[in-house]
Amino acid sequence: MIGLVAVTERGRSAAARLAAAWPRARVYEGPAGQAVPRAFAECGGLVCFLAVGAAVRIIGPLLHGKHSDPGVVCVDESLRFAVPVAGGHAGGANALAERVSAELGCTPVITTASDALGITPLDDLGADLGFRVEDGSDLAAVGAAVISGERVTLTCDGTWPLPALPPNVVSTPAPEPGTPAILVTDRVLPPPLGRDLAEIQPGGLKFLQDHGQGAAVGPRVVYRPPSLAVGVGASRGVAADEVLGLVDAALAEAGLSAASVLTLATVQAKADEAGIRTAAERRGWPMATYPAEVLADVGVPNPSEAVRVAVGTPSVAEAAALYAAGARGELVVAKRRSSNATVAVARLRPRGRLTFVGVGPGDRDLLPPRAVAVLRRASVVIGLDQYVEAVSDLFRPGTRVLASGLGAEEERASAAVAEARGGHAVALLGSGDAGIYAMASPALEMADGSIDVAGVPGVTAALAAAALLGAPLGNDHALISLSDLHTPWEVIEARVRAAAEADFVVVFYNPRSVARHWQLARALAVLGERRRPETPVGIVRGASRPDERSTLTTLDAVDVEAVDMQTVVIVGSGDTRIVAGRMVTPRGYRWL
Repeated sequence: MIGLVAVTERGRSAAARLAAAWPRARVYEGPAGQAVPRAFAECGGLVCFLAVGAAVRIIGPLLHGKHSDPGVVCVDESLRFAVPVAGGHAGGANALAERVSAELGCTPVITTASDALGITPLDDLGADLGFRVEDGSDLAAVGAAVISGERVTLTCDGTWPLPALPPNVVSTPAPEPGTPAILVTDRVLPPPLGRDLAEIQPGGLKFLQDHGQGAAVGPRVVYRPPSLAVGVGASRGVAADEVLGLVDAALAEAGLSAASVLTLATVQAKADEAGIRTAAERRGWPMATYPAEVLADVGVPNPSEAVRVAVGTPSVAEAAALYAAGARGELVVAKRRSSNATVAVARLRPRGRLTFVGVGPGDRDLLPPRAVAVLRRASVVIGLDQYVEAVSDLFRPGTRVLASGLGAEEERASAAVAEARGGHAVALLGSGDAGIYAMASPALEMADGSIDVAGVPGVTAALAAAALLGAPLGNDHALISLSDLHTPWEVIEARVRAAAEADFVVVFYNPRSVARHWQLARALAVLGERRRPETPVGIVRGASRPDERSTLTTLDAVDVEAVDMQTVVIVGSGDTRIVAGRMVTPRGYRWL
């Protein structure tokens, strides 16, 4: 919930606008000295239409800690600025200021150093992956080192799809003596100032005694990833204390941190077992249950015939842990027993992310906000060189960029899938919408289920061209590429003929190049067999770019010599007409 506090008529009007736009927002009435404390206690964020000084005096006594306080944003009386004054990162005030600015048209004033420099803030690192910052981590010292350009080491159990970090943050198998360090691990660590150093070994992060110069480990931030699945089996009536005692002992024996437990998993028959459910609730671990027949198919090292007879699967603890950890999970603690419970622990392996991003037809304001967020979140960006250059200012420092020229589409798709399989956060660029005559299709042909895949819808050249022409796509339409580099012309012509017979509006992509100069004329002739000569045709070159040019003509008067690969040609249907100089295809409404 977002709390909104205002004391002037202009402020109350702006607060009402936000309340109308945001489903989870509430206006707090009354004097600011009373309304702000109430909102601070009840909400996850506050927007105060107050002077910064006034807000600071009110919230000062209410502050407890950056990880528990809500973010607070102040908006000035003229609605010119939205200023985060508390909880910029952890409290979400920076993001809230951006949201306020998007609704009210003001300017967000972000003063946190990492944001000002475009660097991923350590407070937010891995938050969307479920990372938790270990108590005692020195965020201030390590964050200052990152921002100052000092050498900072990054040591991880595995490759997580983290956002880009600046070049001075260097991946190493071990923290270095005296050097600020970032660690991502589910393993229990030695004291921050002990002499123990670490290195990655096949079993994960291992800590070794430094018998050298005895230099202390420098300041460090430790992130706990959600990488452990705990499987539990139990007799009826088991006590929660017994379950938790066995879990804690198993984790301690393996040197694993309870802060990295993702879930407590068991067989569906135990879904109502009070001891297991209470154990999960006490620790704040989500409880997962699986059918016995599902667990029976999971290979385990310690099956039991007695368990199979009792619940329908030869394993509960090991099978539930492995199933919860996913296809790439591995058992790190085999089944442990107590009088009435069994426990096993599996570690899931992080999955890389591949996101398809359409950069739109040209103008930056047609690049979706979600695309901007993905580009700032990616650690690897892959695309055609001209598309990469167009959005390169959005990349965070340290982003790895793989750009190539025309004709290297297969190589780009292959590289994107390979980087995602390697565990990275990858953005693969395409023009317009990445799923339409762009990079999503070839990449998905190569991808498998080992990576997470998402797409950001983009504004296509067809949509941009249609907006310039009027409303030519107001009814059924077909998009057809006239490039016969990968599709035989006979197939393309058959599609054009089918669209003509069905009376679709037709949008031609890739209409004409130096080497392919006759296809457009032939396609128009095919349409002409079914369309009137005066059928409206819109020709748009460079839609939404500085040199954009649009022309309205008719089917019998198209100048094919004026068309090139930067052009979209839209041929109307039998119903399309020109109204006040605009190309319109009626929707077919019957007004009463």
